[in-house]
Order: sequence, then structure tokens, then C-alpha cells
Amino acid sequence: MSTKNNLSIGTENAPLTTDQPEAKAGGPGEIVKALFRWEASGVLVALIVLCAILAIASPNFLTPFNLTVVIREASFVGLVALGQTLVLLLGGIDLSVGAAAGLSAIVGCLFLKSFGVPPLLVIPATALFGICIGSINGFFISVLKLNPFIVTLAMWEIFAGMTLVITKGYPIRPLGPAFTVFGQGEIFGLPGPVLLFLVASVILVWVLSKTRFGRNLYALGGNRDAAVLVGIPVVRVELLVYALAGMFAALAGIMYASRMDAGQPSVGEGWLMKAITAAILGGTSLKGGQGTILGTVFGTLLTAVLANGLSLMNVSAYWARVVVGAIVLIAILGDLLRHRGKR
Repeated sequence: MSTKNNLSIGTENAPLTTDQPEAKAGGPGEIVKALFRWEASGVLVALIVLCAILAIASPNFLTPFNLTVVIREASFVGLVALGQTLVLLLGGIDLSVGAAAGLSAIVGCLFLKSFGVPPLLVIPATALFGICIGSINGFFISVLKLNPFIVTLAMWEIFAGMTLVITKGYPIRPLGPAFTVFGQGEIFGLPGPVLLFLVASVILVWVLSKTRFGRNLYALGGNRDAAVLVGIPVVRVELLVYALAGMFAALAGIMYASRMDAGQPSVGEGWLMKAITAAILGGTSLKGGQGTILGTVFGTLLTAVLANGLSLMNVSAYWARVVVGAIVLIAILGDLLRHRGKR
């Protein structure tokens, strides 16, 4: 019966006239149409146009050194944005990711300096800590059914306060070359944080498209009531999503500490807005159930290129914050218009 329905739908959508040649499957026209139907097509075009403009406006933009700076800085925010994308797909939000990154960075530095954890194990140990603090959010939200906005806002304050209590506002340094090599070194010609970001992105693309967890996540974000009716384990999915968000924030924080050879109490400040911006620009909906990891990657690169371009053009850092805030507003309005257009 479903085959019959599909055939009838195709007949209704087909053109009434027969004098036009049929488009070949996989032809250039179909590829272009598919590209523009893709949720992240807008941010990809914007990224290309912005790069072209900056290449003309500033001779330093396309230098290898500057491009390395851009992708390295993008990787830290990008890791946070990956976790935020999962939360947004769920239909939630995590306001604590920036503070979680800062607290995790400090705890990771304590693992190294105070507890004698080998440098090679500091990063996985910090990731495990991130899973733990992310699971706290997940517990309050999924088990106790509290509002994600309120819970993560409160945890933001708690994590930020704990960071200051531990450090008293002073950085933890030095961390030593055996540890800073992860953030400052290169593997296969790529900076360590960039390689980690790319590997994490590829894994998440596979997870969301090929695993039951990915299908459950999209289903839960798209229609929670229907997902409950078909037996999707809501609590388990929500717990895992917030745990992963905490893990990615922790990885970003500890990699940044490795890069700077110091655990700064200010690590993660400003990452929340940039992560949300990257996800929304990449096509992730604030209403849940819609978005892609690849779109978030492009959104992250767009925000990083924009920040770098403003710096190259000697635009004040104060104005740069105004621009970022305006982009967030535009992205949210775009998401709203996109949903109204589908009604």
C-alpha cells in the first residue's frame, strides 16, 4: 500500500506537460537543486563569499600562518559547538558549556600538576570529568524534568564559581612540554586541536546518520510525544546527549590549556554564544529535530573567519562583540522564518 501511495504522490507532483525533457538523475541540475535544499547551503555560500572578500581586502588573510590561526581557534569553539548541536537537535539548550570548559581545563591541569596523572592520560581523564558534569545537567533535565534553560543557567554559575574557588583567579602554569605538545604540536601537518575537531566531527556524522542513537535523537527532537509513543528511551537519550555536551566542552577546555601552557580561569568565556551561533548558522533549529554536524562545522569556520577578518581590518574588539551578537539575532530570525515557510 505504501508503494501505491508513493507512486500517486509522485504522479501528483509531476509536471502536466510532456514536452520538457526529464532531468537525468545525478545530473548537474539535480546536484545544484540538492545543494540549495541542504540546510547548510546558506552558510557554505556565505563562508566562500566572506573568504573571497577578505582575500581581496587583506593580503595577509590567505597566508599559511593566518589560516592556521583561524582553523586552530575555530577548533576550540567547534568542539563546544558539536556538543551544543546535539543538545539543540534534542530540542534543549546548554548554557553551561563555556563554564564547563573552564572548570574542566582547571581540573585537567590539577590532574597533571597536583595528582601526577601522566600527560598522555590527562586529556581522556578530563573528558571523563566532562561527561560527569554533563551528566549532572542530564539528570536534572531528563530524570527530574526540570527546564533545560534554568538548569544549565544555574550550572553555568556553579561551574564558573567553582573555577574561581579552585584557582582564586590565578592561572595554573607551567604545564610542561610533555603536555603542551598536544595543543601546540601538529599531526599529519594539522594542529592537534584541529585534528581532534575533525575526527570528532566525522564520528558524529556517522553516529547521527548510521546509528539508532542518531535516529532516536532526531525523532525525539522532531516530535517528543510521538517518540515516547513508539518506545524511544527518552531519559537515556537525554542523559547521553548532555553527557556528550559536557565531554566536548571539557576537551575544548583542556586542549586550550595545552595550547596556552596554562589553565586560565577565563577559559571558555565567550564560547557559549559562538557555539550557539555556529550551530544555528549551520542549519540547526532551536526547535529541535533539524540540523547537521557538517553544517555546524561550516558555521564554526564562518564565525572564526569573520572574527579574524575584523581583526585584520583593525576593527575594535568591542565592535566585534556587537557583530557577533547581531549575527546570533539574524541566525535566530532565519531559523524562525525557515520554520514558518514550512508550515
